[in-house]
Amino acid sequence: MKILLSLLAAIGLVAPALADEVKVAVAANFAAPVKKIAADFEADTGHKVVISTGSTGAFYAQIRNGAPFEVFLAADDETPAKIEAEGAGVKGSRFTYAIGKLVLWSAKPGYVDDKGEVLKKGDFARLALANPKTAPYGAAGVEVLKKLGLAESLQAKIVQGENITQAWQFVSSGNAELGFVALSQVWENGKLTGGSAWIVPAADYASIRQDAILLARGEGKPAADAFLKYLRADKARAVIKSYGYEY
Repeated sequence: MKILLSLLAAIGLVAPALADEVKVAVAANFAAPVKKIAADFEADTGHKVVISTGSTGAFYAQIRNGAPFEVFLAADDETPAKIEAEGAGVKGSRFTYAIGKLVLWSAKPGYVDDKGEVLKKGDFARLALANPKTAPYGAAGVEVLKKLGLAESLQAKIVQGENITQAWQFVSSGNAELGFVALSQVWENGKLTGGSAWIVPAADYASIRQDAILLARGEGKPAADAFLKYLRADKARAVIKSYGYEY
């Protein structure tokens, strides 16, 4: 009996030691997919994922100031490249995990037409978008307005969110009639989750290549390495695709 109890105690001590925790900073547009991926990852590996979501620009500043993140999933490819060049990321660990799509969305069914003509009509009080200085999707929205020749005429109607989640909240709450958000926020399993939308043609804005990188704090940590590997596997890719991303 004593031998059996000793064995059980040993197993109890060893099992938790095999599990690890990874702290992941995630661009706000990827919040929904990463929660699903993290749940699958935890179930499949036993590791735990601690997720923080926000704007890519804000995370860059935090990482440079020593924030304890181990993996960064950005909303662009420039920021992870900069982090790697500056020594805060592990060389050779960067890869594109998703290519994002921009959408003009309204919580009201039938409000946004499938060609975005509602922007030219201008019969709305507020147009939401994320801060273009820190959020790539916000920058893409500004790029689209400039291409349509509407940047100046609609400037007074623009309300900026700190990140893409806040821009979405402005629209979903009715504080803005429409706004530029990430397709992943309003799309699941191949269809719009509600409201009305114009999926902006990819040619109208610079490609939103979203890169992941292993941060210096995560180097050599099993859970961090495992999470990045899992992100590139078929199970995670299926989730990513279901939210409207390409990769």
